[in-house]
Amino acid sequence: MCTSHEHDHGQEAAQAGAGRRSFLRATALLGAAATAAAAVPAAAAEAAPASSAGRHPDPDSRRFTLAVMPDTQYLFDGPSIDKAPVEAALRYLLEHGKEENIVFLSHLGDLTQNGAPAEFAAIGDAFDLLDRRGVGYSVLAGNHDVKSSTTDQRGATAYLDVFGPDRFKGHRTFGGASPDGYNTYHLFRAAGREWMVLALDWRLSDQGHAWARSVLAAHPRTPVVLTTHELVVEDDSLSAYGQQLWDRLVKDHDQIFLTLNGHYWPAGRATRRNTAGNDVHLHLTNYQNRYFGGAAMIRLYRFDLDRGVIDVETVSPWILGRAGKGLNELERQEIELSGDADRFTVDIDFEKRFSGFAPVPARASRPASRMLIPGTAAYWRFDSAVSGKVRDLSGRGNDLTVVSVGGGTLGWSADHHPDQPGHGSLEFQGHKSPLTGAYLQTVDKAPLNSAEFRDGYTIEVFYRMPADWDPDHNAWAGLISRRGTGGAAGKTADDPDEPLATLSLSNDREPQWAMRPLNQQGIATNWGQETPLETWWHLAVVNDGRHTTLYVQGCPVVRNPKAPAVGIASVGKPWLLGGYTYADTIDQILHGRLGDVRIVSRALPVSSFMTH
Repeated sequence: MCTSHEHDHGQEAAQAGAGRRSFLRATALLGAAATAAAAVPAAAAEAAPASSAGRHPDPDSRRFTLAVMPDTQYLFDGPSIDKAPVEAALRYLLEHGKEENIVFLSHLGDLTQNGAPAEFAAIGDAFDLLDRRGVGYSVLAGNHDVKSSTTDQRGATAYLDVFGPDRFKGHRTFGGASPDGYNTYHLFRAAGREWMVLALDWRLSDQGHAWARSVLAAHPRTPVVLTTHELVVEDDSLSAYGQQLWDRLVKDHDQIFLTLNGHYWPAGRATRRNTAGNDVHLHLTNYQNRYFGGAAMIRLYRFDLDRGVIDVETVSPWILGRAGKGLNELERQEIELSGDADRFTVDIDFEKRFSGFAPVPARASRPASRMLIPGTAAYWRFDSAVSGKVRDLSGRGNDLTVVSVGGGTLGWSADHHPDQPGHGSLEFQGHKSPLTGAYLQTVDKAPLNSAEFRDGYTIEVFYRMPADWDPDHNAWAGLISRRGTGGAAGKTADDPDEPLATLSLSNDREPQWAMRPLNQQGIATNWGQETPLETWWHLAVVNDGRHTTLYVQGCPVVRNPKAPAVGIASVGKPWLLGGYTYADTIDQILHGRLGDVRIVSRALPVSSFMTH
């Protein structure tokens, strides 16, 4: 399994662009059917084929989408009721649930303009589309849905008749409601864990606050998205009630990492630091002031835990669905919102952000015996400081000795790659001019010194470069290399003074496997991409007896040569860890940390790497 996920802003932009295009492609799928959505009888909608999403999103994918629908009140205003935009948005969620991995929808209140029974009946009918498919969603009361001067203790209302707890009792995502029925919480699984949407009333009473705190206390390891009608009033500002909600509930509950509200316009964002010292992202989204009362625009919050981002996009599926029949002037302006307040990316290191209430347990050290798979030629790990010799745990006698240059020494650290079997590393402190440091070398007569690996090999290394790594002094050090030159092996093509094999780090911090195969005169080279500093990396060089592939974090790199490469040339000299030779003289020493190193005399699949 490929485990490398580099953060690349250009890639993010490309993916964001792809997201825009996906919506425009969606118009072809919605087409005229969405335009005529209001004319589709309920029975026909019920008989429609099942959505591509089925009834269940992928609970393990590390990419998922939370959909958000703000104020729809102008679409449900007395005699002016038009369900078509809301139904188009809900049908979009059904039709694109699989490709977007849509896990949940949150409505932010002000479903209706006057809170009248007829208005609620109409929007309740629209949401039947989700009920019939078992799609999870939440709603909450806004100031237009109930008497605005009341709290969640107001008693019976038309809102409660249509969107009270009884409506949600059969939903698999429904967690429960406060006794008054106006506050609910909902649980869904995504990215292999549980998440919560805490949907709170327009005005929370003391009882409502106590209930919300009890829900959070009952789910102490669950990250929470809090939804309510009023909180942010404009960029960087909270309303008076929003500040009260922050002070009484949000700031002291680290689980709440994102809040969503409507009520005010235009859209805006704020960030506040909570009591635990973590950022909470507070978002205002509301488009009722725009054409057709906002046309039931939806926000798509695309979570990507590998990239550490939430990509946010705002569109109206109803307008997009009408594109096939031609749009009027205002629809053309509203087909997609691309301003900074409507389309943006939130950077979140999810593991770090959630570590205070749901720390990810460190992977336990694995015994060396588990790493001694068939064909293991050598295995070295650094569970403690080195005092002169490192034993080859394969039992094949490929022990290492310390070689000091200019009085250099090797340090030890408990720092290690999170998927490394051994929980320790050696700290190399090499420097080019003058050349100083220390490296490791296989003992004389070690079997590895003469091994040619004609049937294939796998070489694995864990490494980390420090913040002060400098290409002028530290580039081209070998992580693992083989002494002896091409010239000494009778291979004089390219530079005959280069070593017979070296897995080195270039001046651009790119891993490079450069070696002399048995079947070539010249040097065969595999190149990886730049690997950032202060990050642990796993490299694997795999040769199947004919071709060599370099893997970074279990991912094959692009610059893997297609030419046949059989074995590794040898003149019987030692292998080095942390050292690089030129003209068979030590020329550079690693500046960084080196973790477990294993050599296996056959090609391994990714599933057999030490990271698994």
